[in-house]
Amino acid sequence: MPLSARPFLAEHFTVARQAVSGRNGIVASQHHLASEIGVEVLEAGGNAVDAAVAAAMALCVVEPWMSGMGGGGFMLVGNAETGQVDEVDFGMVAPNAVDNSHYAIVEGDSGHDALFSWPRVIDDRNQIGPYSVAVPGAVAGLAAAVQRFGSMPWTELVSPAANLASRGLPVAWPATLEIAAGAETLRLFEGSRAVYLPNGLPPVAADAHKPIWLAMGRLSATLTRLAEAGPRDFYEGEIAAAIVYDMQAAGGLMTASDLATYQAEIRPARAIRHRGATIHLTHNFSGGPTFARALQRTAKSLDPSLGVTAPAYLAWAEALQEAFAYRFANLGHAGDMVSRDACTTHLSVVDRDGNMVALTNTLLERFGSRMVLPETGVLMNNGMFWFDPRPGQANSLEAGKRPLANMCPVLATKNGKPWFALGASGGRRIVPAVFQLTSLLTDFGLSLDHAYQVPRLDVSGEAGILADHRLNPAILDALAARFDVTLTYDSAGMEEFAKPQAVLQDGDQQWGAVALALASAKAIAAS
Repeated sequence: MPLSARPFLAEHFTVARQAVSGRNGIVASQHHLASEIGVEVLEAGGNAVDAAVAAAMALCVVEPWMSGMGGGGFMLVGNAETGQVDEVDFGMVAPNAVDNSHYAIVEGDSGHDALFSWPRVIDDRNQIGPYSVAVPGAVAGLAAAVQRFGSMPWTELVSPAANLASRGLPVAWPATLEIAAGAETLRLFEGSRAVYLPNGLPPVAADAHKPIWLAMGRLSATLTRLAEAGPRDFYEGEIAAAIVYDMQAAGGLMTASDLATYQAEIRPARAIRHRGATIHLTHNFSGGPTFARALQRTAKSLDPSLGVTAPAYLAWAEALQEAFAYRFANLGHAGDMVSRDACTTHLSVVDRDGNMVALTNTLLERFGSRMVLPETGVLMNNGMFWFDPRPGQANSLEAGKRPLANMCPVLATKNGKPWFALGASGGRRIVPAVFQLTSLLTDFGLSLDHAYQVPRLDVSGEAGILADHRLNPAILDALAARFDVTLTYDSAGMEEFAKPQAVLQDGDQQWGAVALALASAKAIAAS
């Protein structure tokens, strides 16, 4: 099969980042301010969970288009003393009042032009605005993790984010690009316009080295209240009442009961033995089952003695293709992803004792529902867009149901100790990214730094594969003989490949790495 290329892409520079090292803990996140806050928690005596929660709360201020209190996700927690790895599931849930009558399908539409192939809903109600909002789980999940595994008071982990919000959103060029990309729909909602388009246009910093700060409405007050009143206030207290007021004023379906009854779930993570290590994954409504299927296939088909050469890439491509085919047929998310505007946050943490966290949180799309709630300043998810609006499908809409998501945090243990924790942002492309990095670390024994430099494939759709243009011609020829291959670049957004954040422990030495093309991302070692 012939190779093709994306002609509109041109690269004239190479981005390179070295992994950071330390011995007292590392935080690797998608924004340097969040990583700094996480490291401050580690240096104050907090453990990996404490640092991860503080960093995640900070990200809802400095990277709000990706994740936040209005979203949901998954966390894996690895205990250095026992080797136990637990999953915290805080996925979003459909409100109890929803049914298919709220999401009428556009007649004659054969597939949406955004993330999924199912028919478009009238007025895009499942994608934008109040009907797109699922019950958020982020606060409940982070709180459950602190209660079960943390060592510091909740208020000390939330207060740094409140302080950040009081200063505002730092706007450098990445933030300007994100806001500009979302401006067309952000302008539809009063609360969103007030925060992100205060002058009717995306903000632009006059000096690239001196960001401006956008006021974030009532977000600082909400975070302060959350720190002082505790996490259940988000679901049953003053914050909950304000959320319900705004949602119902906008015509949404979420009720006080939906919030009050939401609970995060904690369970032992799924475990798979692989090459002398144990790979721990999430269950059910995540990318975990698809990752597991691909990993189990490569355990039989991949020969590490041949090195990271054409046979390895062929084994990866075949395993991922089969795993996604099974996912489409049996779990949902059918069809190819035309748009690659899938946005998520991942962070990984290791503390001085070797405890680890892999945490992924999302709003689903960039800016989620596009709705900032005026009374709280919280940006809400569009998790209802994950559901197939057609009845009788694998991932059909159902009241109180958790939708199938792509998030796929991974935590590996070896010799009874946490070895590495990783995950990524990037929608359906998350699984191929973390799968290949896991293989490079476990099958081939590469260092974290080296693994990050290896060109990757994306095999997450139904129409062939994407291949990094840096791949050796012999590898590309071997792939093209079996697959439709499109050459592409790893760009400075989410477009082509997912963006992973990882930590790893080797003896008493720790390593952290972030996605090469995320400008604001940073791994920071504690002193």
